[in-house]
Amino acid sequence: MIGHLALPAGADRRPAVLLGPEGMGLSDVERRRADALAELGYVALAFDLHGGRYVGHPEEMLARCLPLLADPDRMRGIGHAALDVLRTEPRTDPDRIAAIGYGTGGAIGLELGRDGANLRAIGTVNATTTGRPGEAARIRCPVWAGVGSEDPIMPPAQRNAFTAEMQAAGVDWRLTVYGGALHAFHHPPVDHPTVPGVGYHPRHAQRAWRDVVNLLAECLPVTEAPGA
Repeated sequence: MIGHLALPAGADRRPAVLLGPEGMGLSDVERRRADALAELGYVALAFDLHGGRYVGHPEEMLARCLPLLADPDRMRGIGHAALDVLRTEPRTDPDRIAAIGYGTGGAIGLELGRDGANLRAIGTVNATTTGRPGEAARIRCPVWAGVGSEDPIMPPAQRNAFTAEMQAAGVDWRLTVYGGALHAFHHPPVDHPTVPGVGYHPRHAQRAWRDVVNLLAECLPVTEAPGA
């Protein structure tokens, strides 16, 4: 796996963010987001899904991601491998890490939470996925999820199942529904075919990024008050 590590200015330890990509894999979109998080003061690692490859063909992407999404242990394996790399970075405060993910990368972040990983926050876009019964009770941090109202891949029934799981587990959860947005509404247009139901929504893309930054500011501030 080949990720992208972005470091903030300075030499001191900082809070860190694990950043997961959409099912197509790590691209310049996630690299730029990691760089933007570093500019805000975070150590940021955008992790890989496909061994250094970006999978732009929809059929191949689905053939790789659908089995992955059906295998929580494999998702956790990828997530923990990336988390271990982030934790061992000298600039990272290993006790102050959040997971932010989009699509498949967001599902991996949720599985880390369901596996009891020590995270300060989990934020997802397009990833209202549910887990194995009862395991959401192991989530130890607030969870924020964003989804487009017209997303056919994460439709209302899926959103309802996700929120029911979070509520039953006693998780501090929030769901933001972006009106009129499709799946992957946050991702700028690509120069290859996509699965049906995908569409860029520039205004909501900006709003979703602000919501991610606000989640981090609340749960993982760059400067933490003494005793917090």
